[in-house]
Amino acid sequence: MITLKLFNMNKKYFLISIMLVSASWINAQIVYSVNTDYQADIKIFVVNADYKADLLVFKVNADYKATENEGKWFFTNADYKAKKKVYFVDADYKADLKIYFVKASYQSGWKNKSKQHLLY
Repeated sequence: MITLKLFNMNKKYFLISIMLVSASWINAQIVYSVNTDYQADIKIFVVNADYKADLLVFKVNADYKATENEGKWFFTNADYKAKKKVYFVDADYKADLKIYFVKASYQSGWKNKSKQHLLY
């Protein structure tokens, strides 16, 4: 009887852990930079000033820090690990999304929330 209760308790914690981990990966901003535009999910242009950007991006140094859809990106070295594949274009009119890289995590975030759906 005691072992059955422990099994049910462990099972419950296991399921909760799986749900939390998968929930954090659903909106994680793990990106991979592709070499051609047809391979990309999103075409991106890097602007030279934050007021011109749709999204302010902070590059994090670990994938677990790239949570939610709030502009914290982790660039992975393998396309299969990425949530989104991005291609950096050379002109703003070719881009789906304009970004500006910021120097601090707290500066990241959406300036144009109408484009937020691109990263879900």
